[in-house]
Amino acid sequence: MERLKGKVALITGAAAGIGRAISRLFAQEGAKVVATDIDEPRGVELAEEIRKDGGECTFMRLDVSKEEDWERVMGRVLEEFGGLDILVNNAGIMLRRRIEEMTVEEWRRVMSINLDGVFLGTKYAIRAMKGKGGSIVNISSAVGIVGTPDDTSAYIASKGAVRLFTKAAALECSKMGYGYNIRVNSVHPGVIVTSMTESMMEDEELKKKLIERHPIGFLGSPMDVAYAVLYLASEEARFVTGAELVVDGGWTCY
Repeated sequence: MERLKGKVALITGAAAGIGRAISRLFAQEGAKVVATDIDEPRGVELAEEIRKDGGECTFMRLDVSKEEDWERVMGRVLEEFGGLDILVNNAGIMLRRRIEEMTVEEWRRVMSINLDGVFLGTKYAIRAMKGKGGSIVNISSAVGIVGTPDDTSAYIASKGAVRLFTKAAALECSKMGYGYNIRVNSVHPGVIVTSMTESMMEDEELKKKLIERHPIGFLGSPMDVAYAVLYLASEEARFVTGAELVVDGGWTCY
């Protein structure tokens, strides 16, 4: 239970769903968790739960789309913890809208969180980690690899961009690039039962179609993703960078 002992890990979108599961698991594995989110009440509650269970967790409010928030939070992390070892860019939103009906404002909002947030997090994590190394894990999606007919084109575009941005960042941080010794990888979940997918679960016909899309026969849970992220964050993945870890129940196999 000490795969991340002594590591400082910042997780975005930590108040619920996948981010919450990652935060709890990292704390169980010995990490000093910095849980961030715009949902302060649930973020504070998470930090209290983790500390009650014997782990270390600090909550900090962070809107991943705002650079000034990243400057503030990363400054606090460096001041209070002396460094950063792991960043999990998990925060994201989904929009279901036909392309022909989508506004530019809606499109840009998805990109500002799902893509700009990953860019900004990676930017500030590199600044904090270079010199001693670290691990950045970007949460993309199975639909960052394949498309779907579910009116989620903006989400798909953002997650596809995260996939290739991850590879570019991995090369920049490698010995081939600037020698920062920072590994950068992406995780690609299938449909995970969280508050983000709650509205989809309420449509029984759509839910059935989603389950059928996963050859394994069921939908994923946040912990299914959390364990994958744990591997990439840990030293067990020291030879892994620029990789896509697919956690999708077989969705992208066909």
